[in-house]
Amino acid sequence: MPYLHNYRLFISHAWRYSADYNRMEEFINGAPNFLWTNYSVPVSKAFEGLTTIQLKEQLCAQIRPVQCVVVLAGMYVAHSEWIQFEIDFAKELEKPILGVVPWGAERTPYAVSIAADKMVRWNTASIISGIREITP
Repeated sequence: MPYLHNYRLFISHAWRYSADYNRMEEFINGAPNFLWTNYSVPVSKAFEGLTTIQLKEQLCAQIRPVQCVVVLAGMYVAHSEWIQFEIDFAKELEKPILGVVPWGAERTPYAVSIAADKMVRWNTASIISGIREITP
C-alpha cells in the first residue's frame, strides 16, 4: 500500500450545531485512502467554565499545528463570533480554509465565501478533493 499523507485538520463548528460537525467527521472518516488527525474539539469535550481569553487561547492552540481549516458554511456562521475568530486566526497564520456548503443550503455566509481558499459541496468526494487541493 502506498504511503498515505496524514492531514492535520481543524473543523470549525458551533457546538450547538454539533450534528453538522458529527456528519463532517463521518464524511472524512469514511473516505477511502485518506488519513487525518482531528485537532478540533467536539461538543462531548467542550471547554466549560473558561473565560473568553482562555477559550481564544485554546482555539489558537488547536489551529496552530493544522494544515487546513475546514469551515462548515451554515448560516449560523454569520451569527457566531467564535467561528469568525477561528477564520480570522487561520487567515492570520495563512492556513488554507476549505468552506463546505451544507446539503440543501441556498445561501452561504459572506464571511466564509470571502475567507475560503476553496468552496465545496456537502459530500465526501468534494470535501476530500478540496482538502487535497489546497493543503500544502
